[in-house]
Amino acid sequence: MLGGGLSNIDLLYAGLPALLRKQVFSDEVVTRVVKHRHGDSSGARGAAWLWGS
Repeated sequence: MLGGGLSNIDLLYAGLPALLRKQVFSDEVVTRVVKHRHGDSSGARGAAWLWGS
């Protein structure tokens, strides 16, 4: 999942998966690139969640 301001760049979701395949040393790439669920503050939410646990 992309977070922060980068997550608002829709072009990344279209082009990044193909670029990942070129960089991974495997025949199969299972990494999904998905848009955030909680807005561009997802990273802050995750940090707060970790701090509170």
